[in-house]
Amino acid sequence: MRFVAALWGVLGVSALLGSAIYRLYPHVLELADTELHWYHWAALVVNIVVMGYSEGYRGFQKGFSPRVAARARHLNNNASRLRHKLLSPLFVIGYIHAPARRRISAIAITSIVVVLVVLVRYLEQPWRGIVDAGVCAGLIWGLASVLWMSYQALTSERFDANPDLPEKPKPQAKGGYSENKGVYSSQ
Repeated sequence: MRFVAALWGVLGVSALLGSAIYRLYPHVLELADTELHWYHWAALVVNIVVMGYSEGYRGFQKGFSPRVAARARHLNNNASRLRHKLLSPLFVIGYIHAPARRRISAIAITSIVVVLVVLVRYLEQPWRGIVDAGVCAGLIWGLASVLWMSYQALTSERFDANPDLPEKPKPQAKGGYSENKGVYSSQ
């Protein structure tokens, strides 16, 4: 059951990324039917390189993908709550069972992406295709890195990425305050 939950998390994230690529790719293909000037070509090349590096390499390969893989590994190697298993795509992304800063970061990044998606829809061709080409480059890199790192995390003995899980509660001192119960104990 644990491996199925880990696999469900990775495949859920992969489906999300794949769906985004699938929806953006037709706008990139429309560039073939559009007359591009030298500055369009320059913008296209620069955008693909910049988005590949910033979104694909720095965002996905160095940040998001190792964390997704490590959290999937955690699901595979540890007894987790049933809701973590059922909602494992949300778990591996960091929406649930993560430190507050990780949850806030995940929600903020998602919100920014949604706003940018809405704004890019208003761009005319060829600019929309140029922007979408760069985003597709970053997403393809990201999807590949999620799949590769998750494969490594779930099949190898050693995988050193931080799953960024909430800290375990500290042991309660005798007669001290218990954060778990919210009361002082007199023992």
